[in-house]
Amino acid sequence: MSVARSAALKINWASLQSQLGLKGSTVASLQAFKKRNEDVRRKHALLSEAPQSVDFAHYRSILNNTAIVDQLEAEYKKFKPVTYDVSEELNQIAKFEEVAVKNALETKAGVDQELSALKMTLENIESARPFEELTVDDVVKARPDIDARTAEMVSKGRWMPAGYKERFGDLSLL
Repeated sequence: MSVARSAALKINWASLQSQLGLKGSTVASLQAFKKRNEDVRRKHALLSEAPQSVDFAHYRSILNNTAIVDQLEAEYKKFKPVTYDVSEELNQIAKFEEVAVKNALETKAGVDQELSALKMTLENIESARPFEELTVDDVVKARPDIDARTAEMVSKGRWMPAGYKERFGDLSLL
């Protein structure tokens, strides 16, 4: 058994998608590839189990009409199997492989990006001070857009964000 065949037999197709976090067209392409792989493996097994030669002497000994066996043997010896040009199929496989590798690299890049963002978030959570100890300067440092938005609202004479009273109530009564 070749190394490629033994490697193909060891693939755990069920866990491959979940382990790599594959989605969309990559999963569909992988499933189509798996189906073609299984079909070809099944056909190969059937063909390799088929007998490779015909024992014409055996048929001559059991049949009364040996002329038919002679005629069949002559036809058998004249037979030349048709050879097929499989370059087109190999090109399609190469194109499929390129697309699959491209999709896998895109998926990997997306997963790596998400993973780094999650690591940064985790570090922020672990190193964060309690909410009670935060100052306005800390909030502005973390989210400069809040300071810009506040400055814009104050310059327009608005002191409360839109929807604040509806959401938190009117504190002017206190």
